[in-house]
Amino acid sequence: MTQPKFAPVLETSEVREVLRLPVPLPWSSHRPAEVRPVPSRERRPNTGMPGPDQGYGLALAQSFADQLRVGESEHPEDVLAGAATIGLRRAALFGRAPVKADLELALNLFGYLEGAPEELVDARARYLSGASHDYWQRRDLAEWVPESTLCLTPAQVRAILEDEPEAWRELTGVPD
Repeated sequence: MTQPKFAPVLETSEVREVLRLPVPLPWSSHRPAEVRPVPSRERRPNTGMPGPDQGYGLALAQSFADQLRVGESEHPEDVLAGAATIGLRRAALFGRAPVKADLELALNLFGYLEGAPEELVDARARYLSGASHDYWQRRDLAEWVPESTLCLTPAQVRAILEDEPEAWRELTGVPD
């Protein structure tokens, strides 16, 4: 609605000229979460590698809770925390968000989805005991698994473990 000419207008109420904004500069990535580092072969232990949407890996881990075959001394929370960490490392290695296959591979490595040799059941209880409460233990666990194992598919890991039950030592990389 227009203002009548005879009405007094305060100086602050007068119509001002339009403010012209400059053309914006080209966009560039500058926030830490947007940096996509190139995987370095000369990484220090426990430095990790960021990957996109890693929180989703924790939700994926919960989808395996009812499929786990845990021993008497094992806790599902510890198993899922360890598997999620290994799965997140695998996803970050490929530069993508975690998927179900990442966690399936981790759970197959330690025999939580299918039968496992007695020796593996004893060893995994030692390595994963308390993992849900110890960040550095999970990081060590993820660092032990060789990149060559992380490049396999879950079906390949299952096939290797069926053919050679003792191959879990090489696949997991855990120290004796």
